[in-house]
Amino acid sequence: MINFSEKMPRRDSMALSGLAGFFLKLSGWKLVGDMPNESKLIICVAPHTTNWDFVHAASFILRYGIKVCIMMKKEAFFWPVDKLWRWLGFVPTDRQAGRSVLSDAIDLMRDSDECWLVVTPEGTRSKVKRWKSGFLRISHSANVPIVTLAFDYPSKTMTFGPLVYPEGEIDTQLAEIVEYFSDYRGKYV
Repeated sequence: MINFSEKMPRRDSMALSGLAGFFLKLSGWKLVGDMPNESKLIICVAPHTTNWDFVHAASFILRYGIKVCIMMKKEAFFWPVDKLWRWLGFVPTDRQAGRSVLSDAIDLMRDSDECWLVVTPEGTRSKVKRWKSGFLRISHSANVPIVTLAFDYPSKTMTFGPLVYPEGEIDTQLAEIVEYFSDYRGKYV
């Protein structure tokens, strides 16, 4: 059973809520844990091993009316999908403009009254030896907490874990977060 927070950014998606709920029921996926009562935070999602992760996550987002932000390269924003991406919470970033995605994300967090920024620190759906630490740098620079959200394909659950506050060494925090996710299994290992 999921506990919702008062400060969670919300969207009105009543029309799609029922359809998303039906899909989740058919697929057997469930969301567990406590959503943090924060208006701004970074959602650290792992393991990320397949595009199906997006399908399951989007279903929960639509089912429960959660408003999220997800950084995406601006080249993906073309007609007819640009309005859909924006409605789902994708934010275009220009990787060629001399600014980094990290700077764009920090500005987004600082300039927003509410923002749940979704980040996949593995940076790819392939197996990696080292996670990217940008989500921690955003957290430290914008002074916002991180919540872990773990995919576990064997149990068909997405689990909200503990809040991580921006304190101490980034490398130490990264190692602790990676260790937390070690008990969860993606679709592909």
